[in-house]
Amino acid sequence: MTNRNGLSYAAAGVDIDAGNALVERIKPAAKSTERPGTMAGLGGFGALFDLKEAGYTDPVLVAATDGVGTKLRIAIDTGEVSGVGIDLVAMCVNDLVCQGAEPLFFLDYFATGKLEVESAARVVEGIAEGCRRSGCALIGGETAEMPGMYPAGDFDLAGFAVGAMERGGALPAGVAEGDVLLGLASDGVHSNGYSLVRKVVERAGLAWDAPAPFADGTLGAALLAPTRLYVKPTLAAVRAGGVHALAHITGGGLTENLPRVLPEGLGAHIDLGAWDLPPVFRWLSEAGGLDQADLLKTFNAGIGMVAVVAADRAEALAALLTEAGETVHRIGVVTSGEGVSYTGALA
Repeated sequence: MTNRNGLSYAAAGVDIDAGNALVERIKPAAKSTERPGTMAGLGGFGALFDLKEAGYTDPVLVAATDGVGTKLRIAIDTGEVSGVGIDLVAMCVNDLVCQGAEPLFFLDYFATGKLEVESAARVVEGIAEGCRRSGCALIGGETAEMPGMYPAGDFDLAGFAVGAMERGGALPAGVAEGDVLLGLASDGVHSNGYSLVRKVVERAGLAWDAPAPFADGTLGAALLAPTRLYVKPTLAAVRAGGVHALAHITGGGLTENLPRVLPEGLGAHIDLGAWDLPPVFRWLSEAGGLDQADLLKTFNAGIGMVAVVAADRAEALAALLTEAGETVHRIGVVTSGEGVSYTGALA
């Protein structure tokens, strides 16, 4: 039958064939993330996962969702989109481990005005890489092509992770005055504060392809360093015993995130001289005229995860985390009273 009015879904701007091509392109990446519990590949109306096969007998599920934020603007403007897939996974699974949960599976949502298969595939392949590094399976997702909703070349991302723990294993648990704070180094800005980062770059009058003032390579590439995945080392520490809480240092920095894992009546004291402020934060502070309080409340300032541990286990757990590849700093202690106090200065 002839389509007399000449309209079609493709003419309206939605290319179903491109969507199908993307699914075929990313199937190997998704398959590479399979783990015990994975039940089916991509393409169904829903994704299945077998908790019993994953080794759980009395599981409690934990879910987390997040995005990458305005870091995407830099990725889109530079065309360097592979790393934001790792960011997307990290922002979700690093939160799950703070509850004591092992990440099991991940789903992504990719929305754009016009689907560009190559670019979208690089993003999803980055998501698969993040899943492999954190031991969870990429079991599904959604690609939405929405003409008129996004400018040409733009896209947005959301991620959804589900983890599990055996009943009774939730964190935080047992946090007490005198517990030691072990700070795990970040890999840069991670995925928070990029609206301010972009303002600082604008004020500095720099292009994304300009040499980075604080690192080798271009400014754009340096600022796109992916969020560090802390899953496997921190889970190993939890299983070793003595970890009372974990705090993922995201938006709000140390000042806002540490109190989220401390019981009422307890606070944290941090020695800012316990670690060196990474060059990217020194540059942002100087170029943007940021004071120390703003820096500590906006960015991770070089500490991407904090483990709150029993004092008599601090040395052993620091050694375990170091052996697992983390750079560990003993940054403070849990105190009576509430909130986060600081001594010293970021250097």
